[in-house]
Amino acid sequence: MDELLIILVRGMGIGSLYGLIAIALNVAYNATGVLNFAQGQLLVLSGVMTYLWVPHDAGVASILWWLAFVAVILGTALAGTLQGLVTLLPMRRKGGGHSWVPTTIAASVVIGALLILWIGPQVVHVPNYFGTVPVAGSNVPGAYPLLFVALILIWVGLRWYQRKSLTGLALSALSQDLDAARTTGVPTMRLQLFSFGLAAGITAIAGFLGASVIEVADSSGLHYTTFGFVVAVVGGIGNNFGAVIAGPLFGILLMFVTYQFGGGLQVVAALAVVIVVLMLKPEGIFGRPHARRV
Repeated sequence: MDELLIILVRGMGIGSLYGLIAIALNVAYNATGVLNFAQGQLLVLSGVMTYLWVPHDAGVASILWWLAFVAVILGTALAGTLQGLVTLLPMRRKGGGHSWVPTTIAASVVIGALLILWIGPQVVHVPNYFGTVPVAGSNVPGAYPLLFVALILIWVGLRWYQRKSLTGLALSALSQDLDAARTTGVPTMRLQLFSFGLAAGITAIAGFLGASVIEVADSSGLHYTTFGFVVAVVGGIGNNFGAVIAGPLFGILLMFVTYQFGGGLQVVAALAVVIVVLMLKPEGIFGRPHARRV
């Protein structure tokens, strides 16, 4: 029973990180129709920034810690915006509607290569700034429950922002009908770049809070992109509420599989979940079916 409780807490935490990646994927997808395959590398980038920019002797109560937190978010958001520019420009040309597939994959490779040049081919170990939480006689890193809290707060904040702010309403208009928004004078390119930056900022929060409990290495980006994409698909592409529900549940499943059978079966379990969900409900659990044009 104690082991199951620890699996629950750890699984909800790591699943919340995947949920945050899924929300970031949704933010960019709703505004641009692009699934950013470089999102996982942006997570790793934020983890590397956390390792390099936060003084190792600084705690949460330190002003330097908070300044580094803001710097990591802004730095990752800037990288995401630049990547968005490289991704979106070819799409504006005739016949470039699907150019985002190779450009986002290429961006992931380039970011990984730049990380190798920056820190070398190594796994960096970020200190635990959040202490531990006692669970069933064991100490669990505080980053796990903090990631779950961050997932809920970001979902609530995004929901408010998209309904109450002018920019949020404009982003919602892009998700409903991009061509109609463009004809009414909405600055679509600017908003789409903003969506990439916003998605990267959300990813940076996940990377900063979870850097001490994940693998921060140039080779880890594909792993986080894949599992974040799985959560987005299961919850329903474009549906942030689906990501909030599917993320923690998916993390608990992966943690249970790892506990029972070893980490080598995590990918198998993830693919099995996708196959089952798509067979039963192709649009995802909380997704909406789209009418097909004929």
